[in-house]
Amino acid sequence: MNKYLIPILFLMLSCKENKKHLPYYDTPDFTPKWEMANENTFHKIRPFKLINQENKSFTEKDLDGKICVADFIFTTCPGICPKMTSSMADIQKEFINDDELLLLSHSVTPEKDSVPVLKQYAIDKKVEFKRWKLLTGDKNEIYDLGRRYYFVEEDLGVNSDSAVFLHTENFVLIDKNRHIRGIYNGLDPNSIQNLIRDIKVLKAE
Repeated sequence: MNKYLIPILFLMLSCKENKKHLPYYDTPDFTPKWEMANENTFHKIRPFKLINQENKSFTEKDLDGKICVADFIFTTCPGICPKMTSSMADIQKEFINDDELLLLSHSVTPEKDSVPVLKQYAIDKKVEFKRWKLLTGDKNEIYDLGRRYYFVEEDLGVNSDSAVFLHTENFVLIDKNRHIRGIYNGLDPNSIQNLIRDIKVLKAE
């Protein structure tokens, strides 16, 4: 055997083994799973129907083939939401020309955040429509998605309904098959940098 072949094979195997891979999550406590027993039955974001800031229908089909970052905000929030929107803007800037990525901000006060309100908010916050969708619609739908599917409130989880206000700083990373691959603090710059890094890891998988 060629004396150079073994080192080359070893290097190739090492690179393969060291390739970073993100875990999967299927419970509100975010216990990592490194493999899916059955991809067809593993937890994923369910079908839905909402409306974006351009008054167009937005469904789970719009997520096909996309890596997504999701959060839950409201436009009149005086507290954490402006910082979360600023963090999302940082992600938008990093991936502005990357059509693999979608940013999703769901309104938790859809009765106030109508399409015109979201459109003005998008203008004020320099939201690029091609990259970042502001979503409104049925309140029960949004709260069910947030709590039972995105797990944005791990401590409250499935036991809360839309009568209990949904307010969280969490960002959730979703892969191209609508599986959860990470959760991040939208108020923490270090966590946002980790999210940006993990998006790049997910793109390379």
